[in-house]
Amino acid sequence: MSTRPTITRPGPWAFPQPDRYETKCGADLLAFDLPGQHVVSVQVTCPLPLDTEPEAHEGVGAIMARTLDEGAAGRGPEEMVELLERTGVSLHAGVGERGLVVDMDVSGRRLPEALSLLVDVLTTPTLGEDEVARQVRTRLAEIDQEEAHPGMRAAREFARTYYAPGTRASRPTAGSPQTVSAITADVVRARHAQVRPVGSSIVVAGDLRGLDVRALVDEAFAGWTGGPAASTPAPLVRAQDARRLVVVDRPGSVQSELHLGCTGPDRRVEGGWAPFPVIAYLLGGSPHARLDAVLREEKGFTYGMRSNARPRSGNGLFMTTGSVRTEVTAEALDLTLSILDAPATEGFTAAETTAGVDYLSLTAPGRFATADVVAAEAAARALDGLGTAHTSEVLADTLTLTPERLTEAYRAHVDRQWTVVVVGDADALVPTLTTDLPVEVVG
Repeated sequence: MSTRPTITRPGPWAFPQPDRYETKCGADLLAFDLPGQHVVSVQVTCPLPLDTEPEAHEGVGAIMARTLDEGAAGRGPEEMVELLERTGVSLHAGVGERGLVVDMDVSGRRLPEALSLLVDVLTTPTLGEDEVARQVRTRLAEIDQEEAHPGMRAAREFARTYYAPGTRASRPTAGSPQTVSAITADVVRARHAQVRPVGSSIVVAGDLRGLDVRALVDEAFAGWTGGPAASTPAPLVRAQDARRLVVVDRPGSVQSELHLGCTGPDRRVEGGWAPFPVIAYLLGGSPHARLDAVLREEKGFTYGMRSNARPRSGNGLFMTTGSVRTEVTAEALDLTLSILDAPATEGFTAAETTAGVDYLSLTAPGRFATADVVAAEAAARALDGLGTAHTSEVLADTLTLTPERLTEAYRAHVDRQWTVVVVGDADALVPTLTTDLPVEVVG
């Protein structure tokens, strides 16, 4: 007769730590050997903050990133497509608040030739007139689509309302119609000239057995030259009148899109970052969280509301987003605000703290199970000036969290001076609102 095995609780898990090198070109190399991960992920980061873009050409970073692989080292767009397909390389580039990220996935056996192609794209892109013009047209069409999408429209209005007027953070990451329309190939090439190795990071993650990654990277990146890249972005500044409610009028809308946010912590917050992912999970991170328990399960107002802590430069945001039916918007907003304000006075329970800690800690091995996710985490931490040791420290600290510590962290670092944006039918919404926030209606 067999006996049932005893299930023991898993021990603490730490993020994989890389071998670190300084490359000959001046960039930092982080190599993660992950046996069994035969698709190798490479991410190159360059600290080129959005606030260093020329104001008249905001969005140039996004256009540059999108055009990098449309011709390089004398190859035209069609030749580039054929080469990427033949070598099995997946290549993508994008920009964010802190800088440029170019990422590549390729089979480990093709890594040497893929690195050579990546360097061509990074260092000698054609950035041709026709290709830049096409990306400009595409971006302008996207802006029109964003105007019609309630979630994107709410996000854009939130940035305009929350951040101080005239600051880069208050304007769209990928530019406005006026600034994008002014972008030319020469403007893009000037931006690309700021992509330099010193201060940048090269992350390689995957099954690296049998590969001399340091030698391969040094050889491939030998032609990448230049002095220090731009450094960290300036701290973001909140508008003095950010505590208000803005209704973006969508006549006839049957749903309202809600975006609520206030000042929160960044990853360097006093007392540690660990409490805030847990707090976000408990308030709006799952169907069992406080917001969904009331607005979805009890009231039936929404398919789901989600909260998250967003670390940014100098401080962060604590955000909650979701959509509700038009006729219940005022009640849903009042309930949301009361649920978000409650932890500062009522605190968190032992049971929900255990549930949040378990979720964030026990799912970590699964969340970081593939090479691309490991590389992305390392790249993000590099742009933030932190190493992946910080990720491990946060995971270890998560296991020590108590209800008292969560409550104190929320009370001290989430200020609950809410900026609220509602995209919906203003005529139906405004007369029903009962919040004490100043109300503004925009088209």
